[in-house]
Parts: sequence; C-alpha cells; structure tokens
Amino acid sequence: MPSPGSHSWFTRNLLRTRVFVSVGRSALLSTIRVLLADDSIQVREYVRAFLSNGCCEVVRAVGNGQTAVVAAAETQPDVVVLDLSMPVLNGIEAAKRILKAKPSTKIVFLSVEKDRDSCSAALQVGACGYVLKPRMLSDLLPAIKLAIDGMRFVSPGCE
Repeated sequence: MPSPGSHSWFTRNLLRTRVFVSVGRSALLSTIRVLLADDSIQVREYVRAFLSNGCCEVVRAVGNGQTAVVAAAETQPDVVVLDLSMPVLNGIEAAKRILKAKPSTKIVFLSVEKDRDSCSAALQVGACGYVLKPRMLSDLLPAIKLAIDGMRFVSPGCE
C-alpha cells in the first residue's frame, strides 16, 4: 500500500477528494466551476467526463474562443480551461478578454503546442497553467487546483 507521501497515493486521493478553497481564515469545501473551450468535440467530451469525476463541475463546454468569452461572462466560472488554437478567436485573445472582464478568473491552457513561445505567450497573458494534452490525465487537475490557490503549473516537456 502506498504511503501518504507517495505520488500514487497523492494522485489517487486527488481524484477522490474535493478541494478546500481558502476563504479568509476558514476553509470551505467547494466544487470548482470550470468553463471548457476546445474546438474538438471529442476533447470537450473527454475532458468534461474526466473533470466531472474529480473536484470540478463543468458549467459549460464551447468550441471557440468568442463563445468562451461570452460563456465566461454568463457562467462566472472559477477556472477557464482553454485550447490555444481555436477558430473565430484563439485562446490567447479569449484569455485577454476574459481576464479584462473579470481579472479574478483563473485561466489554464490545455494544448498540444509544447514550444517555449506558446507556453510563454499563455503565461504572459495571465494564465495560471499550461497543460499539454498528452499529459492531461496527470496534470490537469493539479493545474486547476494550483490555479485556485494562486499558483502556476506548467506541464513537464514544455520547451
């Protein structure tokens, strides 16, 4: 049986446990409200199912950046998970508009782009996380949790 400090114990229990969000001096058990934006319906369905089994509620899933901006204003999510490359409005521009409207929104990018320029652009716009799609199962929930806690996460392998 893995010990409480081991990686497998942490991963297994992270998937089973809701996240405590600090509010002043108290901690409230809270489900993280997530808006998901990706141009692939298969990715949206997969990510929605994956996040719904954890500490998150996917409040809406949309297929382009412009719709993400509108949906963020309507649903007021805690975290917006954005694909970098989307039609109508790319993820970087969508993130800028979402953060301009509500600066407290946390942005986590989920992308196949692993080059330094893409990752840097995402973080420079104000994103808290950058997760590579091939690492989604291991990295997305920790990235969302760290974003809520005001910290950054970047998947290993971003050059």
